[in-house]
Amino acid sequence: MLRSKTLMPIVPDPVLDEAARRFFLLGDATRLRLVSVLHEVGEATVQRLADSTGTSVANASQHLGRLYLGGIVKRRREGRTVRYWIADPTIEALCRIVCESVRERALVLSA
Repeated sequence: MLRSKTLMPIVPDPVLDEAARRFFLLGDATRLRLVSVLHEVGEATVQRLADSTGTSVANASQHLGRLYLGGIVKRRREGRTVRYWIADPTIEALCRIVCESVRERALVLSA
């Protein structure tokens, strides 16, 4: 089926690079685990996130820094502690869509 030229493309050219950066950020399993935990708990310290995802504090901090620069999470410092939470509410919907698609594909492949 051909698309009508009057329809807006799913990813318009002006935002392709930013969309690719967003998918790249979420394409790392550790970062996706961190995002998943933040969706579950709402807000958490680096230590709690590291413990919950089975990674080191240094590794979690590095990945959270990338997510922060990408606008996916926000953070605030409380003394020596840094707390993170999801900044972009669309990330949860995106993750749900992708995970549901992966589940459905796994069911088809296992049948």
